[in-house]
Amino acid sequence: MSDDAVMSHAFTNYELRWPADLFASEGQRVLSGKRGSWEDRASWLMTEAFSSTTPVADFEDVGTDAGGDVDPWSSPGEGWGQARREPPARAWFADLVNRAGELRHAAAPRPYWPQRHADREAERGTGHDVRRTFVRLVNEFSDNGYLAEAFGQECVDDSSELPDAAQIVEKRLGIAGLWPLVLQTWDEGTFYGLVEVFHDLVSRPRSRYYHSYSQCGWHYAEFHNGPGRELYRWKVNTMLREAGLEYELAAEGDDLGRLVAVTDDARGDLVHQAMQQTPVGAVGRVRHAVALYRGRESDVESKRSAILALAGVLEERRELIIKHLGKSDGGVLFQIANQFNLRHHRDNQLSDYPEAFLDWIFWWYLATVELTNRLLASGTS
Repeated sequence: MSDDAVMSHAFTNYELRWPADLFASEGQRVLSGKRGSWEDRASWLMTEAFSSTTPVADFEDVGTDAGGDVDPWSSPGEGWGQARREPPARAWFADLVNRAGELRHAAAPRPYWPQRHADREAERGTGHDVRRTFVRLVNEFSDNGYLAEAFGQECVDDSSELPDAAQIVEKRLGIAGLWPLVLQTWDEGTFYGLVEVFHDLVSRPRSRYYHSYSQCGWHYAEFHNGPGRELYRWKVNTMLREAGLEYELAAEGDDLGRLVAVTDDARGDLVHQAMQQTPVGAVGRVRHAVALYRGRESDVESKRSAILALAGVLEERRELIIKHLGKSDGGVLFQIANQFNLRHHRDNQLSDYPEAFLDWIFWWYLATVELTNRLLASGTS
């Protein structure tokens, strides 16, 4: 394959099963790695990340000449007759990684005749369906070595005893007999607990090798829980969204990897900006407030406590707020905290208000924290 063909390949038939940015990040690590065969790591990454074997087959067709070709026409100043071009396979893979954002994502097939003509309401997102999907998803992670670091992996050449995987799960969740996962009607607490437990257990193996003796099988190494958990969150959150469940695994904060209430994209961006930009002295309280508010078990008291945590941050920035918003407008922030039954619990405070009021105040306070973060960062304080 010519260099032009390598770099002009449109990758139009490739479909990602991963988030594009995660594939790009792991691909860059493959390209910059110094240990072992980068080609094997690239093949393993593409095997995982794409919905078919086509990318790996195309990669192998390019050729994996690790040394590159000598360019006899290079200029004398560059070391005439000695300069080496980038190996074709490496150039091909680098192009694929750099263009990850252009790749299509794999989608479920369009409904077939029985699905199109069935009573959709009768079949929609039942609890049993989402549990079945979850079992399949966790087994897929296990088959790809993502639980090998936590549970160990068998080898015919290693007689040492493996950890008891069922006990590992039981120690975390307090419930026996949950591993291996089998399709059953768990109660809601057990199911959601398992969703959170496996977030903490998965770890992506960046390399693998096949042990052929006695057909021992694939062995995995170089485990990294960051990309493993990111992929797990992406897949589980897709599963929960498609099942119509209004929870997702948090991607950051004190409640990382825990189920939280789903918000719209704009509020999700606000949470991200507030947690990323708040200075060190206050960021712990902001993260704590967000975790209190959006937790799956959050109630009125949790939301009230979250608001109080944010009010404390804003109290410290009172002069900044009044300077930029004016005394009357800025003062309203603190009047609400004082006049309603939020923090002082006085007899003359208003307490007869709906929970939606707490939602409004929380998002207003969090947005004000984010605003003051920007004012502080700009040096206009």
